[in-house]
Amino acid sequence: MSTIQAWEISDQLWSKVAPLIPRRTRDPSCRYKRRAGGGRKPMDPRQVFRAIVYVLRTGIQWKALPKERFGSASSVHKYFLEWKRHGVFTHLWQAGLAEYEEMEGIAWSWQSIDASLVKAPLALEAVGPSPTDRGKKWDQEKPPRGRPWNPAVARRERGQHPRRETA
Repeated sequence: MSTIQAWEISDQLWSKVAPLIPRRTRDPSCRYKRRAGGGRKPMDPRQVFRAIVYVLRTGIQWKALPKERFGSASSVHKYFLEWKRHGVFTHLWQAGLAEYEEMEGIAWSWQSIDASLVKAPLALEAVGPSPTDRGKKWDQEKPPRGRPWNPAVARRERGQHPRRETA
């Protein structure tokens, strides 16, 4: 038996997900510019779901999806947003909870959440200073004969030339 990758979708899982995927239908009351079947062909829903699970499991950005494996990243993201709007992932979560409740039983009377809000231990060495502070020259020495910046005029109105004197 071969091992399955964390983002691969088994036939058993797909049989539970497939009924939740919304079917695209044309609204008969609308007038369309293209005839039915025209335009770009829709992506295979199973392939789209595999790509979404791949993004969620690996943590990559949408645009970093391997195009040769999953197709257009922007199309996959468009499907993700559409399915989210239709509640596919909420229904999938509820179905998963119900199945687990049936198999093991969830102790609904007592639940706990564990979280940690600290920086990764090696983050500072690996990343360096904050991107907003990289250009700052706080730690550099001042020029030897430099003077602090003091403007000659404390304040001037917009459009007023700094050397013109006002009467």
